[in-house]
Parts: sequence; structure tokens; C-alpha cells
Amino acid sequence: MAIVWSSYLLAGLAAVAAGLVNALAGGGTLITFPALVALGIPAVAANVTSTVALCPGYLGGTLAQRRDLAGQRRRLNLLLPAGVLGGVIGGFLLLHTGERLFREIVPYLILLASALLAVSDPLRAWLLRRAGQAAASNPEGAWAVVPVGLAAVYGGYFGAGLSVILLAVLGLVLNDSLTRLNALKQVIAFSANLAAAVFFLFSGHVVWTVALVMMAGALLGGVLGGRLAGRVKPAVLRWLVVAIGGIVALALLFG
Repeated sequence: MAIVWSSYLLAGLAAVAAGLVNALAGGGTLITFPALVALGIPAVAANVTSTVALCPGYLGGTLAQRRDLAGQRRRLNLLLPAGVLGGVIGGFLLLHTGERLFREIVPYLILLASALLAVSDPLRAWLLRRAGQAAASNPEGAWAVVPVGLAAVYGGYFGAGLSVILLAVLGLVLNDSLTRLNALKQVIAFSANLAAAVFFLFSGHVVWTVALVMMAGALLGGVLGGRLAGRVKPAVLRWLVVAIGGIVALALLFG
């Protein structure tokens, strides 16, 4: 499909915004996916392109928190394969859903992702309270394999809100500090998104010219987000993204 230069500009700006939001609050897919659909890219291809374009940003977040993964090797050995397998399964399901059905489903996925983003602060507070309770009887995370795998399936299929789901799952079955759980969540989310992105590379649905522009934009946005950390309240950005997601979902439902 032919894409004019102004479309590349819009995609690049959306990616900058997504990279910045992901660095500070999360939910960047709720910006990039609607932007790509607005450019006339089919919904499945828009989702695939967004996943591939934003994937490098997860690597940055993982590397930034790698020190907090110390002592969690056994957990990683258990949960990373579940994340990878779930991401591939989710990607497979997306490519076999069909354009029409995915368009019908996606408003509800956006509403779900917006709701998850909206409850992330209460969830974080609950996790902090739980961290002070008695040690759980599941220190290595074996009970988390199935729910983490299911969350990764969702992540490979759509992705927005995956971090919130994973943090909730890990908080339910593991008793650890929020910092360590967040680092574990980050690397599992990266593994699921990377697995889906690699699977999508061979799908023929990636709009590569747009994806490359968005990769650069997401990188720039991530750098800006890192510099703005402490100056911008993440809660403000989070609720802005929640509002955008709600508006987009309603527009897709009733437009």
C-alpha cells in the first residue's frame, strides 16, 4: 500500500509518544495501534507492525532493571519458556483470526487494556502491602507457569496491558519486593513480545517502512521519557492514555 510522507510523520510521532509513555507509565500500544489504523493500515497488520516496532523498547526496560533479577535465575528458567511459548501462540492466533473478526474484537481489547492500565496504581499498592506479609510457599514460581503463559498468549495477540496482567499474576503467587517482581515482569513481557515479533517477521503483515520509522521514534521517546522521569507524574500520563483508549474503543464500536 502507498504511504505518503505525512503518514510516516504521524506514525513516527505516535511512536515517540508511545516510547515516552511506556518509559513513564505504560500503555504505548494504545497510541500506536489506533494511529496505524487511522493511516488506513488493516487492523491485523497495524497490530503486527506496532508489536515489531515497539519491541526494542522492552529490551531497554529489561536492561535497566537487570540488577533486580539477581537471585531469580530459577524463576526465570521456569517462567521465560512460558512467556516465549505464550507469545508465539498469541501471534499465531492473531494471524489466524481474520481481519473482520479482529476488527470486531479489538474495541473490547482496547477497553480491557485501558481498564487494566486504570487499576495499575491500586494493584501496585496491593502488591506493596502483600510484600510485607509472611513468605509464600511458592518461592520459585512453579505455580505461576500456567497463568504467566496465558498472559503471554494475550500479549502475543494484542499486547496492551500485558505488564499489568503479569504483575498481578506474579504478585498473587510470589511473595517478594515490588522492585524484584517488576524486574521479573519486565523480562517476561520482553520475552513474550520478542517471540511474537520474531514470529511476525515471516508473516508478511509487517509494514516495514512504517515499522522502521516507528522504531526510531520509540527509541527517541524512550530517551525523552527517561529524562522526564521525576518531572512528569506517571499517573497523569496513565490517565491520559486510559482516556485515549476509551475514546478510540468507543469510536471503533460506534463509528
